[in-house]
Amino acid sequence: MRDAILVVNAGSSSLKFQIFTSDREGALAVISRGQFEGLGVAPHFVALDPEGHVLSEQRWEDGALADHAAAFVFFETWLNGNLSDVALIAAGHRVVHGGFRFEAPALVTPEVLAELQRISYLAPLHQPHAVACIAALTAIKPELPQIACFDTAFHRNHPPVADRFAIPFEYYQAGVRRYGFHGLSYEFIARRLRQLAPDLAAGRVVVAHLGNGSSLCAIRNGVSIDSTMGFTALDGMPMGTRCGSIDPGVLLYFLRQRGMSVDDVEAMLYKKSGLLGLSGISSDMRLLLSADSDHAREAVDYFVYHVVREVGALAAALGGLDGLVFTAGIGEHASQIHTRVVEALAWLGLAIDPVAHANGALRISPDDHNPSVWVIPTDEERMIARHTLDLLAGLAPA
Repeated sequence: MRDAILVVNAGSSSLKFQIFTSDREGALAVISRGQFEGLGVAPHFVALDPEGHVLSEQRWEDGALADHAAAFVFFETWLNGNLSDVALIAAGHRVVHGGFRFEAPALVTPEVLAELQRISYLAPLHQPHAVACIAALTAIKPELPQIACFDTAFHRNHPPVADRFAIPFEYYQAGVRRYGFHGLSYEFIARRLRQLAPDLAAGRVVVAHLGNGSSLCAIRNGVSIDSTMGFTALDGMPMGTRCGSIDPGVLLYFLRQRGMSVDDVEAMLYKKSGLLGLSGISSDMRLLLSADSDHAREAVDYFVYHVVREVGALAAALGGLDGLVFTAGIGEHASQIHTRVVEALAWLGLAIDPVAHANGALRISPDDHNPSVWVIPTDEERMIARHTLDLLAGLAPA
């Protein structure tokens, strides 16, 4: 029987999972990954082996698998029937917001779960679903340790000048501060750089996590010192459907002059803005890059402009730049975005080696050129599995 870690990333009607085993040295290996989609609408389950081959696939009629709890009931049956030599020893969950209480991964207790539920308003697109998944798995396997891993934790050592808003201190004490997000991704990249380029990992790096959710992070010697995201995951870069930074006066205008409700404003900022709002076509960068549309081109231009602007700002926060790393969906695959961003940052000394870039190399700048430019795939699930395994080891009796 093999011990395994289940890693869970929940969406509103989806549940992505990976199952990891580890050897005696703690090295992690994926033995299966997959997802549920369309929960409560048109449920679809698929599980893959480590090479991406389909192990199992199933669809249901409307009304079946109504929620995450039902998905976990099915998943336990599937696990027992298809990976009968695997014993789950813990589950690790991606939790977007830890508030000001959680600075590191935490063992889920009823008190912890209640706090995560209480602060769900800080990440309304993500947090309620993570909480629902934890509660559902608890109901099915109450003895299974569950670990909450926070996207905000990596940023908790920001200096006060990067952590505060210029508002009365009482609100900072109440938790109104710049948290930063995508921390599990940034932490993985910082660790990966120690393997790939130790000298760079000890220096000044800007990492651009560009995807449906996008942000950038300034990292010095493996530690986050600033990020483009703040109190919520709306801040900073324009994203797939999220607005990014916006003048607070615009929000007051929506509420006072346009008579919009708070719910209407929230829905617009989270679900109707960003690349979708700019283009009127799609939130998918792949479609925008190929579309014959002025609005699509303007949306791409806007995105590139803001990546370039944020790299410059974070380089200033770092006092210089030794390397730029692209990661996440757009960051890993959109070569046109790499080229345009780096060309616009030539004043910082950045350059691309066309051959390395075309061949899919990790380092896409010339070998003897600094600052260097990299494209490094992120792996938030592996980071969650690592945190879960490490926390379990800390909980074990000596």
